[in-house]
Amino acid sequence: MKNVIAILFVGLISIGAYAQEKVAKIEFKTDVIDYGTVEKGSNGLRTFEFTNTGNAPLIISSVKSTCGCTVPKKPKGPIMPGETGQIEVKYDTNRVNPIRKTITVISNADTPTVALKIKGLVIDPNKTSVLEKKEKSMIEQ
Repeated sequence: MKNVIAILFVGLISIGAYAQEKVAKIEFKTDVIDYGTVEKGSNGLRTFEFTNTGNAPLIISSVKSTCGCTVPKKPKGPIMPGETGQIEVKYDTNRVNPIRKTITVISNADTPTVALKIKGLVIDPNKTSVLEKKEKSMIEQ
């Protein structure tokens, strides 16, 4: 009787080891996009590309930004295994400042939360730096 129970127990464990759960996996080409130095008002649209490397459909449920100056757009439908998808990010380049923003992607993947980052610098070519200005002193006028 003990042998039968032991054989059944070993059999169940080995069956469980061979059974694989289907899971989606998200793999980004890059998790950081560097805008570099861009001029005020230029095109702020960039794209994060990814692939579903899992064996189940990938569903992106939410894509959020850390501020209203960055607007992410998620894919509408599921991404099937082996297929690629895109997350578009539009930064408001009318804001002259350094860019340091995080986009959070939430999905049904084995890693359900992924943080993507954008960075860069928006400059206004019509304005000169305070350091570059050489104003006359009151005595020289």
